[in-house]
Amino acid sequence: MVRKSWLLLLYWLCGSAGAVTPLQAPDPHSFANFKQVRSRHLVLDLAVDFTRQQLTGYVEHRLERLDPTVQRLILDTRHLKITAVTASRDGVHWQNTPYLLSIADRLKGQPLTIQLQPDTQAVRVYYQTTPQASGLQWLTADQTSEKKQPFLFSQSQPIHARSWLPLQDTPANRITYQAQVQTSPGLLAVMSADNSANTKRDGHYRFDMPQPVPSYLIALAVGDLHFKAMSADTGVYAEKIWLDKASVEFADTQKMMDAANRLFGQYPWKRYDLLVLPSSFPFGGMENPRLSFVTPTIITGDKSLISLVAHELAHSWSGNLVTNASWNDVWLNEGFTNYVENRIMQQVYGQNRADMELLLNVQALRERLKQLPPADTRLQPDFSGRDPDDAFHQVPYVKGQLLLTTLAQHFGQDKFDAFLQRYFAKFAFQSIDSATFVRFFSEELNQDQSFSAASLSQWLHQPGLTDEIQLPASDAFRRINASQQQWLRGETSLSLLATNHWSVHEWLHFIEQLPRQLSPQQLSELEMAFSLSQSSNAEIFTAWAKLVIPLNHQQIIQPLRQFLLSVGRQKFITPLYTELKANPQWRSWAAQVYREARPGYHPLAQQQLDRLGL
Repeated sequence: MVRKSWLLLLYWLCGSAGAVTPLQAPDPHSFANFKQVRSRHLVLDLAVDFTRQQLTGYVEHRLERLDPTVQRLILDTRHLKITAVTASRDGVHWQNTPYLLSIADRLKGQPLTIQLQPDTQAVRVYYQTTPQASGLQWLTADQTSEKKQPFLFSQSQPIHARSWLPLQDTPANRITYQAQVQTSPGLLAVMSADNSANTKRDGHYRFDMPQPVPSYLIALAVGDLHFKAMSADTGVYAEKIWLDKASVEFADTQKMMDAANRLFGQYPWKRYDLLVLPSSFPFGGMENPRLSFVTPTIITGDKSLISLVAHELAHSWSGNLVTNASWNDVWLNEGFTNYVENRIMQQVYGQNRADMELLLNVQALRERLKQLPPADTRLQPDFSGRDPDDAFHQVPYVKGQLLLTTLAQHFGQDKFDAFLQRYFAKFAFQSIDSATFVRFFSEELNQDQSFSAASLSQWLHQPGLTDEIQLPASDAFRRINASQQQWLRGETSLSLLATNHWSVHEWLHFIEQLPRQLSPQQLSELEMAFSLSQSSNAEIFTAWAKLVIPLNHQQIIQPLRQFLLSVGRQKFITPLYTELKANPQWRSWAAQVYREARPGYHPLAQQQLDRLGL
């Protein structure tokens, strides 16, 4: 009898008339049937257990029925333990409802299918996270900067939200949310919502996000966090060891916001704060609305890497306000953001710095293009059946930026900025695809088709770079090239190079332009003059280490070991481990370092580095 009931339920949920199977889902990276029934508002109630490293509680979905005949809600999950599901007709009275957690897909996880009655208004899913949650990192006290209290943070982009809460995990659907989070007293919880600097640290925290966001922008962090204001609208959360340094480093955030307001329309998210995470954070930053998560590796004491803050702030318009509807259109998020970031940097720090940063981006893009299959060098690749994490590389960021830069050159900067302001206003709090952008561009800016449809199509659909790119010239980079060639020819010494006032961008250009086959004597001269193996700037250190690992430069060994044990940002550690593995003399040493460092890396970094087979 039990077996017969189970089979009937399975048939009803997945095979009856009107059913939507996972293969019919409109987002290739989601099982959710959001085009038939949408989750419009979430209510989260979670307890944070650092002893078990587990979130426990429920998520309530308040529904909008787009197709009244549909009798099921399909949510995305991955490695979650579902304990119960209830449904309500009025949001007050709840009763158990049938559900099915299907077989796991390697990339997308498990669809959770919930029975709906014609008058079901909301469902609650009670659940627990598991150690396999790719969207959470739990740090012991010893793994934090201050080594006093444990730390938890989420990383939901692109499809990791489903590993810590069951939901329609697609950027095509936007939701508002409320949350109640319970932690150990003394720890502070913050979310991508309304965080109050005066919150009582009693272990009970409430949040509200009244503006609709895609699922990947739901974010949570818990730790021994403290707050320092930088202006009326901006501030920093961090462990105390970083708080004063970060507030000085990021002091220009308000200037950046003012510049973006003038260019692209009023900041739409009320406040803009930054959360400095432990060094294991696998990315430079994450643009969670109202509270960007950032890596401590950008705190250098000289504001040399502050463009990352400009990038995350720029996402407040491009990505958070107007969002790519699927990860096949990620350039709509990242290419636009790179462009907006560069405009902010130009307004606040001047054209020369903005030009140098653009040229370094293009240099990195050209190197990446050599490594990618041609199909992945298009602005609109097809990542169906593939991990959307792999879509995040220089092509959508920099090629997308170059497309917009080309359009600005074609139509004029002021006219193009005004167009973007209308674009952000038109599609505010919406998720769109590339075709929607092309239509708006044609109607609003390119009515006379002075920018040909063929050129635009080539940018979007053809691999590689077009011949239309007009890059700025950098006098600083030209001077560096000339001086470097003089040294390489033996016509001058390094001590005569005017490096005292070089920016990080000039140092990076200098290192990137060095020959890949330097002699031991040349390496020694560079170390004697500049102590590059001892650089405290993570960008400079990584560029230098990538150069000298294949050359068996012994002075890099101890600094490199310390760097790999203390930094978890994938931008740095992945290419370093890749170079180490490619060097037979250092491969076993790298494997030993990785075994020691791996427990402190984020699950996403572990997953990526495990593929190297160290």
